[in-house]
Amino acid sequence: MSCPTTDLQRLRKSIDNLDSILVHTLAERFKATQAVGELKARHDMPPADKAREAEQVERLRRLAESSGLDPEFAETFIKFIVAEVIRHHERIREGDAS
Repeated sequence: MSCPTTDLQRLRKSIDNLDSILVHTLAERFKATQAVGELKARHDMPPADKAREAEQVERLRRLAESSGLDPEFAETFIKFIVAEVIRHHERIREGDAS
């Protein structure tokens, strides 16, 4: 028979590992979107692309659904990330890439 405290520690360690993966993955994603923002700024392209955003939301909703994750949560999550990316792109366009 397993010990609840041991099981809890094991589960929390797994969650901590997954949190680390999420943070590193988001960092890599933002490095890629930084490059996109720089490209857009150099070529006088708008920081936001509503068609691309809508495609991403739909793609991630489908992915969430097939993965057993609430599609509403996935949509909220990607919209939050996209808003942050657009904010970064606007700053790059204004010449403040910090």
